[in-house]
Amino acid sequence: MYVKLRQMRKEHGYTCGYMANILNITKAYYSQLETGARNLSYHRAIKIAQIFNVKPDEIFYEDHLKNRLK
Repeated sequence: MYVKLRQMRKEHGYTCGYMANILNITKAYYSQLETGARNLSYHRAIKIAQIFNVKPDEIFYEDHLKNRLK
C-alpha cells in the first residue's frame, strides 16, 4: 500500500478519478496502485511524482522499505 501517495492525493484535493485521468488509466487501476494490488512501474512513479512536483522517492521510498521487510 502506498500510504504517502494517498495522503498527498488527498492533501491536494485530487480524486482517484482525477489522478487516473491524468495518468491515462482507469479509476479502478489507479485505486489498485494505491492499495498495492497492482505493481507500480518506474515510468508511472515518475509521472505521479511530476503531478505533485516532487521526486519519486518522496512518495514511494518509505513504503517500498516497509514492503521489503515483510
